[in-house]
Amino acid sequence: MLKSISVWALKDNETRPAQSLFAEAKGHGFDGIEPAVGAAGILTPETSESECAGLLRVAQQEGIAISSLASGLGWDYPLSDQDLEVRNRGIEIQKSALRIAGWLGVECLLVIPGQVSGFDSTGPDHVPYDVTCENMRASISELIPTAEEAGVKIGIENVWNKVLLSPLEMRDFIDSFASPWVASYLDVGNMIVTGYAEDWVKVLGARVAGVHFKDFKREVGTLDGFCDLLEGDVNYPAVMAGLREAGYDGPWVAEFFALDSEGLEKVSGAVDEILAM
Repeated sequence: MLKSISVWALKDNETRPAQSLFAEAKGHGFDGIEPAVGAAGILTPETSESECAGLLRVAQQEGIAISSLASGLGWDYPLSDQDLEVRNRGIEIQKSALRIAGWLGVECLLVIPGQVSGFDSTGPDHVPYDVTCENMRASISELIPTAEEAGVKIGIENVWNKVLLSPLEMRDFIDSFASPWVASYLDVGNMIVTGYAEDWVKVLGARVAGVHFKDFKREVGTLDGFCDLLEGDVNYPAVMAGLREAGYDGPWVAEFFALDSEGLEKVSGAVDEILAM
């Protein structure tokens, strides 16, 4: 049971060296860390195999595991974009991220599959729902050979992208590829604005290859609804029971953003409570 934290939870994560980030996570009681491939930071799409080997040595020295891998660049280069050049750049970035994940020895890459529009926008980036799904399916199909070669699952995240809005739709989308390399990266806080995390767990079952812990107050209904763990509407006892019944044995990753030391301690304690359920 690997207790992990997203690198995004650590302040100045794009400018600090890996040793500093890993030591801070370990010092607050986390046994794993989820780095991210970004435009800057310890991993970018240009990171080499030898650089990944160096990163693994630093992690070993700090006594922490690299649990999984994320990439926020899916917002900048959506796999669903109507501009083929943008979409192809997104595909190449995700292929690079899959190779990096393989070099780091992790089993799942979090992938934002595309977007009808951004989570905080309804402006000119809007792509029709059906076109979004068609483009996502075509792009992810192109990623599968790289995922298989790297031995890394494509973890489709449920996120505020205005598409794949129900667990049934997410299940059917994943199953449409008929590939063991396409799976779910389940964020148990992201669906609370419209649904129930335990329903997603039940429907997706063994398809879940990664888990993000967050919490959300449904009555708020906006980004301000995200809150501290165990202070929102995620039914964590039901979520944990469902994931254990489904046989999930991957890392448990708390996803937060730029926390101070007190915040990290609070998250760490809450994750301990959740894992004991």
